[in-house]
Amino acid sequence: MKNKQKNELAVCGFAAVKKLEKNHPEKITRLYFTEEVAPKFGGLCRKLAKNHGIYNQKPAADLEKLSGTVHHQGVVAMIEAPEITPLDSDITDSWVENGENAVLLDRIGNANNFGAIVRSAAFFGIKNIVIPLDESQSSITTSSYRVAEGGMEYVNIYSVRSSARLLEALAGKMIRVGTDLSAKKSVKDLSAIANGEKPLLVVLGNEEHGISDVVKSNCDELVIIPWAGMSEGVEESCIDSLNVAQASSIIFYEMMKK
Repeated sequence: MKNKQKNELAVCGFAAVKKLEKNHPEKITRLYFTEEVAPKFGGLCRKLAKNHGIYNQKPAADLEKLSGTVHHQGVVAMIEAPEITPLDSDITDSWVENGENAVLLDRIGNANNFGAIVRSAAFFGIKNIVIPLDESQSSITTSSYRVAEGGMEYVNIYSVRSSARLLEALAGKMIRVGTDLSAKKSVKDLSAIANGEKPLLVVLGNEEHGISDVVKSNCDELVIIPWAGMSEGVEESCIDSLNVAQASSIIFYEMMKK
């Protein structure tokens, strides 16, 4: 939940606030917690006191109002609303030079899915996530921060005006891989697709419609997560029943096997 007047974002959830405390305590301007979790945040309170920050014990109902959710887990930290860095050629050139993989989200609309993808990316050591400046794309919110379980502190999130133009610009520089139900190659083929010469840019599509046609046409390869029945000739795909966040974990695992 954003406080537009103060340009703040509420970060809630025990794991999310603890990771924020560990990695970027300087971002926290105000901290509120219930009596039950107060002993867990004594160190952070001392840091805030030293930097003239605000901290206070509040009833759970007040934390719900601050965060806009009942899932605050007894703690809410207020930070300045994050500014998402616009992606430019200097950044993508550094990916290519350093062999860094990246993930492009093509209109992932659900904040919980976005947060879960960030969490999985952080777990598998994938540092770069790109999102389009599109109303249908979820961004950094209280919900996505909480679901990421601290993963927001370990990834870089960039924005682009056009996913298709980004893919065009990276032709020949990164291997552009899309996820698609009509793909002939399995996600297990990612190890072979990733030849070690170029990093991967993997595109994850919208929860309902997958990746758009224009994005698909700018991919070097398309892959699918096969289901057990596929080997028996049943024309269906398990990806239809997999949440995009669940699918991302499988894809990231296969990405990193190389």
